Amino acid sequence: MEDANDSLFDSMLVDSSSKLIQNGFARSQSSEECVMFVNVGGEATNEGADGVKFLSDTFFDGGDVFLTNEAIVEGGDYPSIYQSARVGSFSYRIDNLPPGQYLVDLHFVEIINVNGPKGMRVFNVYIQEEKVLSELDIYAAVGVNKPLQLIDCRATVKDDGVILIRFESLNGRPIVSGICIRRASKESVPPVPSDFIECNYCAAQIEIPSSQIKVMQTKSTAKYENKIKELTMQCELKAKECYEAWTSLTEMSREVEKVQMELDQVTFKSFTTELTAEKQAENLRSISNRYELDKKKWAEAIISLQEKVQLMKSEQSRLSFKAHECVDSIPELNKMVYAVQELVKQCEDLKVKYYEEMTQRKKLFNEVQEAKGNIRVFCRCRPLNKVEMSSGCTTVVDFDAAKDGCLGILATGSSKKSFRFDRVYTPKDDQVDVFADASSMVISVLDGYNVCIFAYGQTGTGKTFTMEGTEQNRGVNYRTLEHLFRVSKERSETFSYDISVSVLEVYNEQIRDLLATGPASKRLEIKQNYEGHHHVPGVVEAKVDNISDVWTVLQAGSNARAIGSNNVNEHSSRSHCMLCIMVKTKNLMNGECTKSKLWLVDLSGSERLAKTDVQGERLKEAQNINRSLSALGDVISALAAKSSHIPYRNSKLTHLLQDSLGGDSKTLMFVQISPSDQDVGETLSSLNFATRVRGVELDPVKKQIDTGELQKTKAMLDKARSECRSKEESLRKLEESLQNIESKAKGKDNIHKNLQEKIKELEGQIKLKTSMQNQSEKQVSQLCERLKGKEETCCTLQHKVKELERKIKEQLQTETANFQQKVWDLEKKLKDQLQGSESESSFLKDKIKELERKLKEQEQNSESLLKQ
Repeated sequence: MEDANDSLFDSMLVDSSSKLIQNGFARSQSSEECVMFVNVGGEATNEGADGVKFLSDTFFDGGDVFLTNEAIVEGGDYPSIYQSARVGSFSYRIDNLPPGQYLVDLHFVEIINVNGPKGMRVFNVYIQEEKVLSELDIYAAVGVNKPLQLIDCRATVKDDGVILIRFESLNGRPIVSGICIRRASKESVPPVPSDFIECNYCAAQIEIPSSQIKVMQTKSTAKYENKIKELTMQCELKAKECYEAWTSLTEMSREVEKVQMELDQVTFKSFTTELTAEKQAENLRSISNRYELDKKKWAEAIISLQEKVQLMKSEQSRLSFKAHECVDSIPELNKMVYAVQELVKQCEDLKVKYYEEMTQRKKLFNEVQEAKGNIRVFCRCRPLNKVEMSSGCTTVVDFDAAKDGCLGILATGSSKKSFRFDRVYTPKDDQVDVFADASSMVISVLDGYNVCIFAYGQTGTGKTFTMEGTEQNRGVNYRTLEHLFRVSKERSETFSYDISVSVLEVYNEQIRDLLATGPASKRLEIKQNYEGHHHVPGVVEAKVDNISDVWTVLQAGSNARAIGSNNVNEHSSRSHCMLCIMVKTKNLMNGECTKSKLWLVDLSGSERLAKTDVQGERLKEAQNINRSLSALGDVISALAAKSSHIPYRNSKLTHLLQDSLGGDSKTLMFVQISPSDQDVGETLSSLNFATRVRGVELDPVKKQIDTGELQKTKAMLDKARSECRSKEESLRKLEESLQNIESKAKGKDNIHKNLQEKIKELEGQIKLKTSMQNQSEKQVSQLCERLKGKEETCCTLQHKVKELERKIKEQLQTETANFQQKVWDLEKKLKDQLQGSESESSFLKDKIKELERKLKEQEQNSESLLKQ
């Protein structure tokens, strides 16, 4: 293994005086005077025990800083210098150095591409514009998190006092962790080479300096160059002579070939004439033989034809008999044809009913979706990863009411915030459970509606896993296309579908086509067609006919996506990946055509710039990502407030999604969160945004009718209308004549009805009169019987009245006589008592008056009784 490394190091080294070693910086290496040690990518540190100062990184031009907390294997006495590095296209310029000879040590370590493979980072190193390292591959040499030193590289500093170190990329981006510059000691300075020549006269050795040797070498090389020129001139002359000889030889060979060809032609003609004579003789013999054979065949054919004629006659008689039988069975056939026609009519009726049922089902399905909300929000939480568990992070998410769509977050101390969504997934729920709830939105695309499904959340919460997944556990994108193919196959008898896929990327507010194979020739922009729909001209639309093509297309788009590293995630998505599925549908029953689209969007991470700690190009990417996500938030706020203006054009992301986000479309949002207490701020921000999204109320969904097919049908309708107009005129005349006949028939029908009603009325009146007459006769007979009984009672009453009158008269006579007697007696008593008191007299007078009154009343009563 050491031999292999030595051979690898030898192939990388260009300067023979330097060497590569596989360990970190040690105190023993500073035997020469250390001028400076630059801690590349890091800050200045305290002075070491041996007097070495580690300076901060201030001499660079270009590149980005990368930091890590991983342990460095064999890091030497100062392993911390290998935990920082500068990555990218950069160079170092160190000024103000005294002229002289210096030794440069470079310190490398692979702390980014920890999973390789070999060849991910290959670069060259130049010192004072002289190459010292060729095709350096740190991972191939020592692996990851292990230092590699290039020591004792000589550098000559001239009067300008500058050492220039440049890193040139071959594949990937160069990386360096430390630069040490030492002053070369006198022992290490190589002696100036000198040669000796011997004198031809005295045999003494004379020393010649290197500068004079170079002059001598140039003179000797010039002499040899002149000789080479003379030899080349002679070679050219010989080549011309050879060329002339070769041309004369070729002309002679051509003449020989012509003579040979003429001889060949003569011999070929003689040979062909002999062959034709032989063939003619053979033809004559074969013709005579064929004549004999044909004669026999014709005789046999005549005999067979006679037999066939007899068979055909017998067959004709049999067929005539069957024809008579068929004529007899024609009525039954007519009945069968009528029955078949009835069955066809029933089938047509069933088709119409099936189409009505399908339209009703779609209508009910969309009403259910509208009742649930055109914008639906699902929340998914990932489990704690190994790094979080090893660092002692705790879970702040409460899933007790997850089945009811509720989620609790332990914010600070004992306070707890609750959120409600349409669906909440725990870390135990897998990809199948997630897509089962989203499949109802996917079906709407086949029914002609625009749909948008996007994943939102902090970097590292699993958005790409939810949308793309892996080859063993695929996500929403692959499962969506698989579901569309399965449903389209089930509906193949009534609908035809045409499905195509585009994969786009919004990177730094620029649209990139991830399926484009060649270099981008022009900038992609969003246009609006004559139908009012938004599209990107020039983008690749890959047509997928079966599920086997889908994974290849999705992997090609995923591999071309822009990623980078930051303090939150090493392989962070630096762009918005957008999968667009376009579906053209034709109803085979009524010819209706729709053209809809489904956006599946994997948004980039939403985190603060202070947390990611990025610089340079990564800072620009993060700013553009936050700007586009802020534009998405503005669109959601405008939709929630039902504003008259929706700011779709503030970002390429929202402008692309204008047809499928808001308005008459359906939208589903996956909000991805982290359970760690370190990410509680980002988690609460994501959940608050998702709550705003869930509060948006959109307009009712609307089918996206394909106007191109409508124009064709309109043209056909216009032609059919022009044909129908001529027929309508003839029909109108027929209808007028029919109306006249119908009006006459209606008049006669009305007269007939009126006569029938009068007859019915008369019959009813006769029945009433007969019934009334019967009742009156019964009443008369009853009255006669009653009159007879009353006459008998009247007679008895008259006798009783007479007897009573007689009795009353007798009583009156007796009573009046008694009263008169009493009155006389009283008058006498009054007269006797005239001398009494006045009070007694008045009392007596009153009594007398009362008695008189009573007498009068009795008389009146008796008179009334008598009158009765």
